[in-house]
Amino acid sequence: MKQSTKSEIADIKALFLEHYPDSKTELNYQNPYELLVSVMLSAQCTDKRVNIITPALFAKYPDVNSLSVAELDDLKSIINSCSFFNNKAKNLIKMAQDVVLKFDGKIPLSRDELMTLAGVGQKSANVVLIEYANANLMAVDTHVFRVSHRLGLSDKKSALETEIELSKKLKDNLDKLHQGMVLFGRYICKSINPNCYNCFLMEYCKSKKGYKPS
Repeated sequence: MKQSTKSEIADIKALFLEHYPDSKTELNYQNPYELLVSVMLSAQCTDKRVNIITPALFAKYPDVNSLSVAELDDLKSIINSCSFFNNKAKNLIKMAQDVVLKFDGKIPLSRDELMTLAGVGQKSANVVLIEYANANLMAVDTHVFRVSHRLGLSDKKSALETEIELSKKLKDNLDKLHQGMVLFGRYICKSINPNCYNCFLMEYCKSKKGYKPS
């Protein structure tokens, strides 16, 4: 598939920043603990579903200390409408235990430290830092992957390779661009039946194909 030129990339970047100047995650949270838990739950699950689950979860387990001693079956019962809830429940408890033991009960705000926690990979760590610290990082979920490939910003096969390529090509304002690309992919450049008639990037589109990262 044809890739965007440097001039087209500059135009695409400017249009994203124009249309999504202050975009934020749609996950509901009040502090780094709630953000990290929500991000972990959101893997292969919608933000809407996570926001339905978390009020009861945070009422029962309001901080890492309470979550670190949670009963596994009880936590599973709270999050069982979330995809892969069995593994997520185990990872959430282990993550909380890690934070208590390694970081004095405070969620770390560096990528390397976040990635030492159970269930936290590079994408999740990046999302937390993008949202909470406006870090100049790119995270590639299914929306960002699809959008970047349709616009010819990347032709890489994996999310991690796409993250590296987007970071090199876009360089700065990556936090705003990530958030904007997520919302653009969620509501306009959808996998099925994209809303092309209301797309401010239509002239730059290379394909309507529904891309998914390998």
